[in-house]
Amino acid sequence: MAAFRLVFGLLLVAGVLCFAMYIGTGQVAWRRRGVVIVKWTLLAALAFFAVLILERLALLL
Repeated sequence: MAAFRLVFGLLLVAGVLCFAMYIGTGQVAWRRRGVVIVKWTLLAALAFFAVLILERLALLL
């Protein structure tokens, strides 16, 4: 659980840094990288929470 939080936090920080580089340089490539990082981070988080919910449902049944 702690490892997932660390990876999730680092990916979000990487996305924010990409957006900061976009603002600083004006290069569109940094914005694209930031969007891709944040998108995949959120998809991974949704999948992780779906697994947690399924585990809890399995315990209830």
